[in-house]
Amino acid sequence: MARSNDEVAALFQEYADLISITGGDAFKARVYEKAARAIGGHPADVSTLDAKGLQQIPGVGKSIAEKVVEYVNSGSVSAVEQLRAKIPAGVRRLTAIPMLGPKKALTLYEELGVSSIDELVDAIHAERLRDLKGFGPKTEENILHGIGLLRSAEDRVQLDVAMGLAEDIVAELSRVNGCRRCAYAGSLRRVRETVGDIDILTAAEDSGPLMRAFTELPYVMEVIAQGRTKTSIRTTKGLAVDLRVVPPDSWGAALQYFTGSKAHNIRTRELAVHQGLKLSEYGLFDVESGEKTVSETEEEVYARLGLPWIPPTLREDRGEIEAGLRDELPDLVEEADIRGDLHTHTDLTDGLAPLEDMVAAAAGRGYAYYAITDHGPDLSMQRMTDERMLAQREDVRRLDGAYGTRGKRAKRGGMRLLHGVELNIGPEGDVDWPDDFLAGFDLCVASVHSHFNQGREEMTRRIVRACENPYVNIIGHPTTRLIGKRPAVDADLDAVFAACARTGTALEINAHPDRLDLSDEHILRAKRYGVRFAVDSDAHAALHLAYMRYGVATAQRGWLTKDDVINTWPEARLRRFLDKGRAKGRNKGRARSRDTGRAKRHSTA
Repeated sequence: MARSNDEVAALFQEYADLISITGGDAFKARVYEKAARAIGGHPADVSTLDAKGLQQIPGVGKSIAEKVVEYVNSGSVSAVEQLRAKIPAGVRRLTAIPMLGPKKALTLYEELGVSSIDELVDAIHAERLRDLKGFGPKTEENILHGIGLLRSAEDRVQLDVAMGLAEDIVAELSRVNGCRRCAYAGSLRRVRETVGDIDILTAAEDSGPLMRAFTELPYVMEVIAQGRTKTSIRTTKGLAVDLRVVPPDSWGAALQYFTGSKAHNIRTRELAVHQGLKLSEYGLFDVESGEKTVSETEEEVYARLGLPWIPPTLREDRGEIEAGLRDELPDLVEEADIRGDLHTHTDLTDGLAPLEDMVAAAAGRGYAYYAITDHGPDLSMQRMTDERMLAQREDVRRLDGAYGTRGKRAKRGGMRLLHGVELNIGPEGDVDWPDDFLAGFDLCVASVHSHFNQGREEMTRRIVRACENPYVNIIGHPTTRLIGKRPAVDADLDAVFAACARTGTALEINAHPDRLDLSDEHILRAKRYGVRFAVDSDAHAALHLAYMRYGVATAQRGWLTKDDVINTWPEARLRRFLDKGRAKGRNKGRARSRDTGRAKRHSTA
């Protein structure tokens, strides 16, 4: 289930958009955007806080706190409802289109009377947008692409939303008398980046109590169909959930059947047929005798087919069957293998929590090392300066080793801290600081944050140049995509992958559910070049550190092992990688980089 925090955060983001659409105060819109982020990342459920407690959240003042209380008590906020009433629902819908902001949506409504996505498509095809200021053929192309993204995502939800709901359902049904086993299956168990619906599988002798408990869950909006072995509901969030109940001795076969992709299951059924067997959700049967051979565990089913157990994240028919038959399946990286997080933020820039809170939360996860990577000065809204960054470095050095670690990686001296930075890759591939300043960081993540519409050659050259910088260790969220909201940049990724392998630059697998960037398909391609990877949370709040699970699952879908992922390595090996031949870089280009870097900063100050 979504937390109250997430619901309030979404409401305040909508309020900020509505303020912008109606021409309201831009500062007020930014205040509510900031409050939305702060509430979404706050560890305590806002429904349990009073107005005074709410005002302890950064960015939440008296007026915003009152609106939160109003929402918790009534399910709505009058100020939001009043603005909604001023704007046709279709115009509000337009703001959901990637590449189309609130101001342009309002222009389309006022100038052309466009109040729905279908009307917008018709207007683009009639070339009516080209007479409007700020619009043109390229804008039309971008908007059409955004509409395609929106429509493809309409019936799907992001991974974290589906996972939260599924885990809640599994927990509830596992408590029902007679439930022997309960798990989620389908694309969610394969950890696809978006999910169309949720499949819940249970094992029980009597399905009745489970079906009743399922339909009586508090977030059931509609019971679509109800039967003895399968019941389907739609939740208040619009997500469809199917519950299937199978006999306990069919559990393994059913879990295998309802987890694999269609293509994977076709391949396993073909293997069964070639052996005179029939595979279904109830078991693996001998065709001639009809006798059930195995069905109780997935391991038994795969073994009878001549295969090792195949991890769910690989079950997409992308070579896992052939690798299994050759006994060459990879030993996939696990979340327990992660020794540290190499891309995180604090409230020094756009994070929500102070340094000590983030460090304490990381130590609580048992990390051996942890990197703080706030933004450099080229993202002007972050107000970073040399002095502020150096002051943070002193704080990081003071806290280094001050927090203990738990578990098998616990060591005397506590968790080691790395002081890093997330640099902005400029339009020409330059970064925020000159070499002499960059040399003071333990690691540098470099990311594209602007000029997303550069041409393919320019974008490729831009990212490759960043890879070639001797102080850039990791390319952050390499394609810049936001799932369902912003497309990937147009770059020759094979050229980028080759450059990373050549220069010893890691590619990030950004674990934030909005990003999951690199995607699994791109990871598979990059791995062939010998690229190393960093699975990072890009946490902007302590809660976000838990996103690591989604990044690791994406890495698994890309067939990565521990050795492929630099933040599974011991600290000494990691630091050798981070050196990246910097001594050569210091001697080769320091003077040129210092002069051009400072000139750039003075010209943009």
